[in-house]
Amino acid sequence: MRRYLWPCVVLALVIAYPLVLSTPFQQRLGALVLLYAIAASAWNVVGGYAGQVSVGHVVFFGCGAYAAMGAYTHFALSPLVGIPAGIVLAVAIAAIVGVPTLRLSGHYFSMATIAVAELVRLVVTNTDYLGAAVGLSGPTVPRNMFDLSFISALPYYYLFLAVLSITLLITWAMTNSRMGYYLRAIKDSERAARSLGAPTSRTKLYAFMLSAGLTSVAGALYAMLVGFVDPESGLGILISVKILIMAALGGAGLLFGPLVGAAILVPLEEISNSLLGGKGAGLTFVVYGAIILLIARFQPGGILTLVKRLWDRRGKPEKAVVAAGAGHAP
Repeated sequence: MRRYLWPCVVLALVIAYPLVLSTPFQQRLGALVLLYAIAASAWNVVGGYAGQVSVGHVVFFGCGAYAAMGAYTHFALSPLVGIPAGIVLAVAIAAIVGVPTLRLSGHYFSMATIAVAELVRLVVTNTDYLGAAVGLSGPTVPRNMFDLSFISALPYYYLFLAVLSITLLITWAMTNSRMGYYLRAIKDSERAARSLGAPTSRTKLYAFMLSAGLTSVAGALYAMLVGFVDPESGLGILISVKILIMAALGGAGLLFGPLVGAAILVPLEEISNSLLGGKGAGLTFVVYGAIILLIARFQPGGILTLVKRLWDRRGKPEKAVVAAGAGHAP
């Protein structure tokens, strides 16, 4: 029972959060934390468990956002209709891009994903059907409940919480399957995993496609929340960097690592923007860079790894110190 005590306490706090902290800013802040936790958890599938650090996941985020807004703008349908289309498009792009790029490793793979993301952003910026540089707008007022256009952030909070729960459940099931064992082996040593018969190329591609589909859902939910998407908000490279840092800060390769990272980074960004306004526009880049340096230097495993290490060390007796020269006694 003690094993499940803390998860139950955390779940109760998450459910009660928007009811206790009920101002519009606090509710919207909570919704944004859950939204980016979904995106970071999706990135964690390929970046955390497989060790393939993608900086181009914003492409899949944008697929979901543009599909949701496009369903309303071009076809006068609910943005919900665009979610399946965004998933299919994101998975297709992941399959096409993943076959050549996943043959690369390390920073070469990261640079390739950045190049793909920038190429897609430029194409969308110059495509009138997708709103070009102006972007696409969703419903200003809801026609029915399926438009998911709410005045309060409270419905969005619980919707995002449900989607995050499903995302974490899918991730947990994957990590405890054969695919999860393959991914961890690939992360440790792809050459060794291949020598033992693991289908490394196919497994990485499947993880990339799964991650892309989940990321597109996060993009669609973001578009529904703000009711608007343009090349900067839906395809800006800073979104990929933010998602990556959240997963790394909390603990890449850990189930709840992205959620912890989002719970720290999103309030930090939103509060600083609220306090500094337009003067803090460039501060975000400085904060992100500082976090990357601190993680790389002091805690590569993330905050949850540090907490787990301290928890495991708790209560263990200190090893007896052997007196100097005792080992040489006859």
